[in-house]
Amino acid sequence: MGATSTADGSETPVGGSTAKDGLTGAPASAAGTTAEGGKAGTKDSAAAGDGTAGTKDGTAGPKDSTAGTKDSTADPKDGKAGAKAGAAGPKDGKDSKGDAKDGKAAGEKKPEPERWEAFGPAPAPVPTRVGRAVRAVGRLLVHEWTLAVVGALALAVAMTWPTLRYPLHTLPQDYWDPSLQAWQMAWSGHILLTNPGQLWHANTFFPESWSFAFSDTLLGYAPAGMIGTGPEAAILRYNIVFVLAHALATLGAYALARQLGAGRIGGAVAGVGFAYAPWLLAQAGHLHVISNGGIPLALAMLARGHGWSLRYGYRPRRRHEAWVYAGWLVAAWQLSLGFGIGLPFAYFLGGTVLVTAVVWFLRRYLIRPVKRPFGTRLLVADVVGGLLFAAVGVLLAIPYFKVAELHPNAERTLGDIDIYSPPLSGFFTAPGESRIWGALHEGARAALPWPPEMTLLPGFVLYALAAGGLFFSVWKLRHRLYLLAGVLVTVILAMGTQFFDGTFTYAPLFEHLPGWNGLRTPGRLMLWTTLLLGLLAAGAVTAFCQRVRELAAQRIPSWPGPWLRLATLLPLLLVIVEGLNTTPHPVVPPQPAVLRTVDGPLLVLPSSQNHDQPVMIWTTTKFQDVVNGGSGFTPAQLADVRRVTLNFPDQVSVDYLRTLGVNNVVLVRDQLAGTPWEATVDLPVEQFGITREEVGDTVVYRL
Repeated sequence: MGATSTADGSETPVGGSTAKDGLTGAPASAAGTTAEGGKAGTKDSAAAGDGTAGTKDGTAGPKDSTAGTKDSTADPKDGKAGAKAGAAGPKDGKDSKGDAKDGKAAGEKKPEPERWEAFGPAPAPVPTRVGRAVRAVGRLLVHEWTLAVVGALALAVAMTWPTLRYPLHTLPQDYWDPSLQAWQMAWSGHILLTNPGQLWHANTFFPESWSFAFSDTLLGYAPAGMIGTGPEAAILRYNIVFVLAHALATLGAYALARQLGAGRIGGAVAGVGFAYAPWLLAQAGHLHVISNGGIPLALAMLARGHGWSLRYGYRPRRRHEAWVYAGWLVAAWQLSLGFGIGLPFAYFLGGTVLVTAVVWFLRRYLIRPVKRPFGTRLLVADVVGGLLFAAVGVLLAIPYFKVAELHPNAERTLGDIDIYSPPLSGFFTAPGESRIWGALHEGARAALPWPPEMTLLPGFVLYALAAGGLFFSVWKLRHRLYLLAGVLVTVILAMGTQFFDGTFTYAPLFEHLPGWNGLRTPGRLMLWTTLLLGLLAAGAVTAFCQRVRELAAQRIPSWPGPWLRLATLLPLLLVIVEGLNTTPHPVVPPQPAVLRTVDGPLLVLPSSQNHDQPVMIWTTTKFQDVVNGGSGFTPAQLADVRRVTLNFPDQVSVDYLRTLGVNNVVLVRDQLAGTPWEATVDLPVEQFGITREEVGDTVVYRL
């Protein structure tokens, strides 16, 4: 019989007994134990059940005292036991230790459980699919950007209140320009669903063509315009978008500040300061100005995609072309809302691309030759995204060039710019809608020629924080100086012709940059000043919060006290308080019932800039053609209609309206006080070949 060696060097006869405690191995039924399980077997055994064990080499030779087996496990199918990898030799002493499961298979008693096992840690539970889903949702709900979105929405509802108190009947600031913009969203949504080819030829200003391009179109909100019909739906849609625009502005500026390297509280100061700057309260009736959140959001996405941060510089490993595509798409969407603030944004992006291309060339060939410093895929993303942005700009610009060609009176002059150019004092004067400064600045506003466009205070708190950021900040000194230079340049441009007549500042842009002569109000460039001030303030607040954490680390225990925590929130609270408003929310004149049934083309009297804008929203039930319309300028033909119809109904006005193709004239009785029609509305009209019909509180003339 062969012998096997144990781990300690002793030999155990094949088929002999094993130690009862299992320390020396499991019993070997034939030639020996194995490394895997200690089962014994022979390669050429007798048939299963004969009780004999065969070995390839019956006895151990003189040169090899151990019986080696090739296969240690028994084959359950044929019952043959492999004996090629026999007993464990001296080098494989660890194989002699028995395995509990294998010992049980060989007939050994199951070892007793470890006596202290009950006191060990319980195994970690394996989460189920539902558990994993719940954890993922929980992580999403407490993620920074989820909290940022929810916070921006909640703050927007609170800061614009009572916009959503009576959202079907009231509009913020006044019901003139907001009515026009509510109609614009309704028209774009309606026509894109029914007849997209007629988008630019709206149902207002009949029979003018390209009338949708008479002012900024808010075309980017067309998807919202596809939901609902009628004036109440248009008013509700406007109010919801108005609130969302404030939330997007907050979130966009927050994202930009965070991407550039600011902390959370510093980013919140930049976001709130950008969205709720006091000067924007005077623009509450101009949704195309309030809708500015796409600017900082697109810049944040582009910076993230390029792996660039103001605080940490260029980090190639953080590049991601998907963010670049997203940034260009958001920029194109922002441009579709209007050229009033979109055109300066387009020129800023164009200048940034030009500077980046020059830097790339210098780094690639002259200063520090490197291979693709921005990456090929990133370069492709910029080219494709830039071309998309440019294509959107060109397509949107074509109708405006058509309007300029057909209506020379729509062209601006430097004299028009001078009317709306604010003096330096306007940058320290708040509008009347400011809850904090409105009454205090009443005298300063009275000294301004046109207060609605000249009260440009971004906030004294923002001024103070930005000034502090020049000396105490997480931004590098040169970056602070760049931001300061940007503030000064944008302030000078926002002054229009008030800064040395604009000879070397605004006038060259007005005369040489395509489309710049269509910007009537230079003070709206204050948008960029506010953004740059917010970034300076974010740097200061972030440095302050870092200092607080350092002081907290010196405490025992290392935790900031309530006063320290409150101190970090104080700048944010002050910026919020300075943005509080007293914006009025007047009730929109209700739609006359006849406008839900009468066909066009028609004229509604009285007609003027302020009267016609509510008329536009009245047509959102049927979108019938109307002569009425309000925009940034008055077409010559509409001016003629208003002049000729002052004596309506008379033969001259009736014949003139028939020449234009007008079929019906509607007089609204509750608007006739003090107008020429107050005395003529009840006169007989048979001599003019027309009919007259009383419908509710209106009078309808059939031509």
